[in-house]
Amino acid sequence: MNTILFNANVYTVNRKQPRATALAIANDKIIAVGKDVDIKSVKLPASKLIDMKGAFIMPGLIDAHVHLQMSGFWLRMVDLFEVPSVAEAIKRVKARAAKTPKGDWLRGRGWLQAVWTPDRLPIAHDMDLATTEHPVVLTHKSGHALWVNSATLQKCGINRDTPNPEGGQIDHDENGNPNGILHEAAMALVYGRIPPASQTHEEQVTIDIMHAMNKVGLTSVHCMDGAGGIGTFNTYQRVLDAKKATLRVVKNLPAQDLSAILGAGLRSGFGGPMLKIGGVKFFKDGALGPRSALMLEEYSDDPGNHGISTYEQEQLAEDFIRCHSAGLSTLTHAIGDKANRDVLDAIEFSRHNNSKETNALLRDRIEHSQHIHPADLDRWAALNVIASVQPIHATQDFPMAFPRLGQERCATTYAFATLKKSGARLAFGTDSPVESFDPFACMYAAVTRRRLDGTPGPKGFFPAERIGIKDTIYYYTLGAAYAGYQETEVGSIEPGKFADIVVLDRDLSAVKPAEILDIKVIRTMVNGNWVI
Repeated sequence: MNTILFNANVYTVNRKQPRATALAIANDKIIAVGKDVDIKSVKLPASKLIDMKGAFIMPGLIDAHVHLQMSGFWLRMVDLFEVPSVAEAIKRVKARAAKTPKGDWLRGRGWLQAVWTPDRLPIAHDMDLATTEHPVVLTHKSGHALWVNSATLQKCGINRDTPNPEGGQIDHDENGNPNGILHEAAMALVYGRIPPASQTHEEQVTIDIMHAMNKVGLTSVHCMDGAGGIGTFNTYQRVLDAKKATLRVVKNLPAQDLSAILGAGLRSGFGGPMLKIGGVKFFKDGALGPRSALMLEEYSDDPGNHGISTYEQEQLAEDFIRCHSAGLSTLTHAIGDKANRDVLDAIEFSRHNNSKETNALLRDRIEHSQHIHPADLDRWAALNVIASVQPIHATQDFPMAFPRLGQERCATTYAFATLKKSGARLAFGTDSPVESFDPFACMYAAVTRRRLDGTPGPKGFFPAERIGIKDTIYYYTLGAAYAGYQETEVGSIEPGKFADIVVLDRDLSAVKPAEILDIKVIRTMVNGNWVI
């Protein structure tokens, strides 16, 4: 359908034409942007004129880091998001168990021991109080640890003689028996035993989560689904072929499938505007919550613990070379300061082995870029590495960041403004389902460095790292588009780009910080079609 939207407050994110009042859309693309009088005179066959009555229009939002299908599945799990105690987690699982046939798997997500008193990891015997007749699998908020009950340990054959897999850890009790907590690669010992969802179920989960994300203004996501990553790519293709896709997906493929990826000759940017390849996703460490983020110095509240390296450094550098020589960019999860340094070192090593032409095409990213040693802050810009960051992690994590790292190390953690000033490219996202995929909660965190309840106070957590609202919008639109090889297609409202827009109930570019959380999405358009 051809459409002309007029009498609007259009914020374009196009520096050559930052504001407009109207735009013309032919089928799926924007063909003109400007003043009402000019755009209403554009001749379009069978066009529909829509008076927007002063509504605020901006480019569709792009989340640069989500686990798309996982977000859909997690919506169906037992909600343990930052439950206040082990007892509450047991209560919720017990209630679900009462409605679940005996022997069926029970799954939950979102627990975070750092909010409990005392701050301790739970054990299998705790969850045995909820049920001994169902295998229970509860994913840590970070996604980097599992809490399981005794039935799960037995069903998966995990006992005192089970060795730690490379890049993973099984915690044990004082008698040497597994205690129900598994970190990093050890989680695969459980995940590999859970029966897979049917193809039909996967597709419906995907369609549902796409619609849910449309409702908060998202028109594109960069997908980080790990286990079964190539399989989820096939699911997205089926949803797209069925004409049920309402969200653009940049799919990043898991490093464990690297040989198959290289054998297929896949390259970054390959695909169409609704589904394309981003790069290869690696993991270098764990997360701050379970103290598995890889640190240069030991944890302040856990002497002797430096975290976990989930990828051998020499192998990481070799695999980066393999990716780069094949035209594939890398995206690497790095939380701790040593993990970030190791990834930068591996990228730098690989770049020395590439031609200038190859390096110019790469859009290597570090996902999270959280805890950074001061000596490394300028290296993102120097190496042209994208800092793919999630501002809401800064505000959600700071209560545990201080005890884990101490005041001095926290000064260069979540250093978004410092990275910006250094010349680094940034892209914003949420890491859903670790956090909500609501972009406005994430924007609020970027602008205020405060949690939703106002803590830690008016100035926020290290206020020098706050990002202005216009820069925040940029990193959620054109900045994210660049990181996903999409900048010529979406990310701004200008002629030639796809008609991906969102209509809000107020001007996001001009609101006071406190108002960001009150913003409502009125409508969302993808490819020239209203999807909500």
